[in-house]
Amino acid sequence: MVQIIQAKNVTLRTLIDDFGIHLVEDPTFFPEWKQNLPEVSNLETQQLDRIRAGFVNLLDYAPLLEGVIRMSVVDPLLFLVGFYLSPFHVRSEPSIEIQTEDEGTIITGSLDTLVLKDRLWVLVVESKRASYSVEAGLAQILADMLASPNPEQPCYGMITSGGSFMFVKLVKGNPPQYAVSKLFGIREPEDLATVFAILKRFGQLVE
Repeated sequence: MVQIIQAKNVTLRTLIDDFGIHLVEDPTFFPEWKQNLPEVSNLETQQLDRIRAGFVNLLDYAPLLEGVIRMSVVDPLLFLVGFYLSPFHVRSEPSIEIQTEDEGTIITGSLDTLVLKDRLWVLVVESKRASYSVEAGLAQILADMLASPNPEQPCYGMITSGGSFMFVKLVKGNPPQYAVSKLFGIREPEDLATVFAILKRFGQLVE
């Protein structure tokens, strides 16, 4: 019997049991979030300061739902990084579907934001309510990333609650492997600059 699960309801246990996905804690598996990060200019720092100030201001008008987080934090970051410019383009909420080899489990759903270049999934962004831990989005973003049409290429993702950020790398294979970065906070100017630099680095990896 085929089991159909919405991506938003998937759990890590589901991905482990049905797809064999597992966490890699070896730091050499995911060096991209720490090594060879591009510099952040003074102008970019000023713009990041405005993004941070805007988010902090919005906290006075809670609750912050996903749409507001995307509009105030995620979209400005993607724009500043250059993911709205060629050779990249952004799609919002495309549908995805993945299934196990024996077709016993099918996961369906939609992505919050998908950045594409030549059909390569560069970045998947899963924004959650500001009151949620970014860990709440880990299983969903991994399920989304498993749907990448380019199994030979690593897939990178970012989960954000607006106030916190975490990066994910997935390597599809048998079995799929993933790793996560440290947690970054928007209230720390250096953290937000690092988040921005990591996004720029991901863009460079496929240029």
